[in-house]
Amino acid sequence: MWGGARGIVYFDVGGQRIAVTHRTRDALFAAVGTRLADGTGFAVATLNLDHLVQLHESPAFVRAYAAHDIVVADGHPVVWMSRLARRPVSLVPGADLVVPVAALAADAGAPVALVGSTSDVLDRAGEAMRAAVPNLDIALTYAPPMGFEPQGQNGEAAIAAIRDSGARLVFLALGAPKQELLAARARPILPQVGFVSVGAGIDFLAGAQRRAPLWLRRLAFEWLWRAVNDPIRLGPRYLRCLAALPGLAVEAYAGRER
Repeated sequence: MWGGARGIVYFDVGGQRIAVTHRTRDALFAAVGTRLADGTGFAVATLNLDHLVQLHESPAFVRAYAAHDIVVADGHPVVWMSRLARRPVSLVPGADLVVPVAALAADAGAPVALVGSTSDVLDRAGEAMRAAVPNLDIALTYAPPMGFEPQGQNGEAAIAAIRDSGARLVFLALGAPKQELLAARARPILPQVGFVSVGAGIDFLAGAQRRAPLWLRRLAFEWLWRAVNDPIRLGPRYLRCLAALPGLAVEAYAGRER
């Protein structure tokens, strides 16, 4: 069920309201820039169709999402459904946020942490980020161990490493739902730190994964590119998403403003 209140787009999952709080990229950047300048923490989630499917299956993921201050639409299906609901939002891919948000952190003098992936990927991503944002301070690169569980001792260790580094902005590249679960856990513990979940954005920046060409992204076929390049891992995910899409679209249409 989709709905809207005071200009905010939201949908209900098991009675919990999940809001797309910022409709455009500019609105997101304005909010993040203000919070970094003020020293106020935040957590950014990038909603896509896979997240919608997981949210309908996992109460823990719903609670984690609800703890995020800022949610944007990362995925053409979410944008299409917002139009069906007559509450349109713009596409804001998480992979496109890394460098611009890092630049906002540099302008605010906020040290940055990269959490996720592997040490080698994080090192290469850090080099690419410094090349794009020369005054960027990367205070921490943290590659969690295999089997990382954000709610367990591994999560506690990651939060401690972030705290000890002095980072004020953390890019989480752990994949959903782990990155959102860690952000939700860390948010009240580190109230002056911003968390941005970017999924494969760090891997793309490091060259560890090749992103779909721009023309394919504009045609909304980035998912197909990723599925073809990683069929064992991503094929089942996208099949589940495609199966869920008609029902979600019906819900969006049923919830449209009149």
